[in-house]
Amino acid sequence: MNILIMGAAGSGKGTMSKKIVEQHDVPHISTGNMFRDAMRAETPLGIQAKKYIDKGLLVPDDITIAMIQERLNQPDCQKGYLLDGYPRTLVQAVAFEDIAKKIGKPVQIVLNLSVELDALIHRVIDRRMCENCKAIFNLEYLPPKVENTCDFCGSTLVHRSDDTLDQLVVRLKEHVFLTKPVLDYYGYKGLVKYIDATKNIDQVWIDVKVALEKVQ
Repeated sequence: MNILIMGAAGSGKGTMSKKIVEQHDVPHISTGNMFRDAMRAETPLGIQAKKYIDKGLLVPDDITIAMIQERLNQPDCQKGYLLDGYPRTLVQAVAFEDIAKKIGKPVQIVLNLSVELDALIHRVIDRRMCENCKAIFNLEYLPPKVENTCDFCGSTLVHRSDDTLDQLVVRLKEHVFLTKPVLDYYGYKGLVKYIDATKNIDQVWIDVKVALEKVQ
């Protein structure tokens, strides 16, 4: 199955993506994680990306598009894919249309997770992430069993540099401005399914499962 998952920072894309991967056996392709890995390794791409990410800005389209195209050509994408955080702009969406046609894997559904602003603030500021296995925790409603330690691999949790109130405001403005045309683009094709992600995790997952079952 070929899936796009969209939503503002803190909407739960990472949590739902993990469940989708377990259920449908497709690779979770997160541009955010790929950029963070490159930043940590201090690759040329990572150094470029850091300049934008630390300011809460989106990485330019040409860098992101090239990276996604390379990733989708890897063998584990033969069964399909779950793209998280891409496409974020109309330019990226149009470019991805060409990529998807070339590999014979057109988008089948776009899941858009919607969350109220007040909920987003707490989700983002209190979020902690494991740089090793990418597990996500929240100090308020999903804390680790041991302070600052990943439940799954024992690595130290980190507070991302862009998980602050100021950066959230910047990211939300860009998200609304840039993502609406993308949702309109896929909405015209009848592919967008809106999910109320303000609900608790179990309820959100039920809604996501129902949406995916209808596609199958």
